[in-house]
Parts: sequence; C-alpha cells; structure tokens
Amino acid sequence: MDELDALRVAESVVERGDLPLLGQDPNVTYRMGIMGGTFDPIHNGHLVAAEQAFDDLNLDVVVFMPAGRPAFKQDKRVTAGEDRYAMTLLATSDNPHFLASRFEVDREGVTYTAETLERLDSIYPSNVELYFITGADAIAEIVTWRDAHKIAELAHLVGATRPGYDLAHAREAISKSPYNFDVTYLEVPALAISSSYLRARVEAEQSLRYLTPDQVTGYIHKHHLYGVRPRRYGSTEYNVSFGQNGGDEAQ
Repeated sequence: MDELDALRVAESVVERGDLPLLGQDPNVTYRMGIMGGTFDPIHNGHLVAAEQAFDDLNLDVVVFMPAGRPAFKQDKRVTAGEDRYAMTLLATSDNPHFLASRFEVDREGVTYTAETLERLDSIYPSNVELYFITGADAIAEIVTWRDAHKIAELAHLVGATRPGYDLAHAREAISKSPYNFDVTYLEVPALAISSSYLRARVEAEQSLRYLTPDQVTGYIHKHHLYGVRPRRYGSTEYNVSFGQNGGDEAQ
C-alpha cells in the first residue's frame, strides 16, 4: 500500500466516525486530545484525567485509543482488543466531547505511539494540534520510546499525576533529552486508581463500584474477564430481601 492509498484508508476512518472531523476552518486552531493506553480495564482515573485535560487545555475533543498490541507489554498478558475497545466505548458514551476509536485496535502488528501520531498527522491539516495524554510516570520513559524525536515533533505531551507525585524524575528526563518536548502536567486526584488494582479486585471478588462506570463492570462480568467467577441470578447470593414483600421482587 503506497502513501496515497494509506491516506485514503485513514480518511475513511474519519468518515466512519472513529475519529472526529476537525480542521475545516483554516482560520481556527483545533486541539485534539489523544488518551492513549491499554485500558485493561478503563477506569474513572482515565476519565477524570481526560476531562480535566479537556477543561484546562481548552481541547475540542478527547479521543480514547485503546492500544492494539502495545510495544511495552509484549511479555505480559493483555485482554483482547475487542473487549478493551468495548469497555472504552461504554465508559465514554455519555460524554459529548469524548470519543472511543478503533484506530489502534484495528492495526496489525505492534503499535507504537510515534507511528500513531504520524498517521494522525497525515490525516489532519496543520491547524489541528495533537495533545497526547498519558501518566506522568510514562513521561519519564517517553524519551526512550521508539522514534521519540517524532513524538516531540508531532504532539504536545500531557502528564497526568496523582496528588503528592514527585515530578522530579520526569522533569529531569525531559530536560536531559536531546529532543524539544512540550509537556504540561496536570494533578488528578482520581489517578490513585489503576487498572491492575481493578483486575486484582475482580479476582478477589471485590466490588468495582465507583472505580469504573457500572457499564464497564457489567461488561467484565458478562464476558468473564479478569478471572471473574460466573454466577447465576436467582442463586442465594442474589436473594436479598427488601422488607416483608421484597423477597418476591428480588428473585
């Protein structure tokens, strides 16, 4: 596939609604946030960080992009892309300025941030600016990522931190880098939550309520992800009485 064909394929992705239509007015600068991650599973920390970035950086939209085959997790077990995309779609569906995209899930091979940014840069005109939102801990590592110089050229970096997080390591890594990274740090209280913590809670049969949207919890149980133990409605675990006449309704 040559570059022209690749561009046509990429444009069709926009037309299908997997990416936002931006850049129509050449006199306006558009800001697109890209929330990258494995989202295994997505949780409220991701959502709060994206919402704060949207507000603080005056973004037009935040696109959530579950990684297809993330390069940094090749030696780890990762839930199928279809499941991670479905959970991301459910979690973002009620927010008018959030959009879940299959952009990376549908790609073959290992996914690299620099390649994703290059593809996006080829789709959108120059008046669309890209803001790559990630955790502050990843900011310290991003200087070592594949084609880090392209990441510096193509996107503003947004490092979401939890309260009390020491940014010294991240700042030092960026300052010593030979590349001109543009980084904004945002303090997000909900980032004390992590996907690994949610997975551990599921395996221990603990509740995910208030940690991730209920739709995501429902999907996890319906599809038996993360070692969840299947249960049958009508079992004694669900026969909860709500008063004298509540037993019949609860069954």
